Amino acid sequence: MKASPAAPFPSVFVSHGAPSLILEGGAACDFLSALGPKLGRPKAVLCVSAHWETDAPAVSGAARPETIHDFYGFPAPLYDMRYPAPGSPGLAQRVKAMLDKAGLGCAIDPQRGLDHGAWVPMKLMYPQAEIPVLQLSIQQRQGPAHHLKLGQALASLRDEGVLILASGSAIHNLRELGRNDRPEPWAAEFGAWLDRTVTSGDSDALVRYSDASPQGVRAHPRDEHFLPLFVALGAAANPKGTALFSGFSHGNLGMHSYAWA
Repeated sequence: MKASPAAPFPSVFVSHGAPSLILEGGAACDFLSALGPKLGRPKAVLCVSAHWETDAPAVSGAARPETIHDFYGFPAPLYDMRYPAPGSPGLAQRVKAMLDKAGLGCAIDPQRGLDHGAWVPMKLMYPQAEIPVLQLSIQQRQGPAHHLKLGQALASLRDEGVLILASGSAIHNLRELGRNDRPEPWAAEFGAWLDRTVTSGDSDALVRYSDASPQGVRAHPRDEHFLPLFVALGAAANPKGTALFSGFSHGNLGMHSYAWA
């Protein structure tokens, strides 16, 4: 899966789990720690996090993005963590131009830092914090097809060695978390459907997941954690993805992750 000098960088969707994932360890944490070396070193990372929602597309333009601790009630060591990676104002300008050209529009937020949907996986994948990273927001009210178009408009960045890293959750129903890592049947059913659908390249079914999948609405009562996946899918040259990791934490929280060439 590692990108060669002549090949585009893969687009990737990861499930980032709870903020405390980085402290708790486990299989999903180990997977993310191994993913960076497996992918190779990108020139920059454009992270699409479920935790930055705006009415219209926006990209972060900070030269030195702050680490945002956008959560409460977690262990104190988590609030001491920082991810001091540089930003890329120049790449932010290019992202804006590409989305403007596609008719999608884009604002630049010069103050936006990195929320935990970005810095937690980045700290595990690329702990040296040397690679420029910026964020692209999601528009929860505009649905999967809109986010697919965002990815399509930005696909050529992959040819330049930019990693499009979509960060959300394969299954995200916080009212139905469990006490162990064994999912209930409904969550396992949706996870299996998602694996099959991504790896078969059925992007139409993915876009229509709330109707086309078993348990789709239960898996995502609010779809902000699923929408980043469609940006990664839209940026793909081939809609057939590769399952990188399939598993659960806190019972029904889906930690599945995928890559597209």
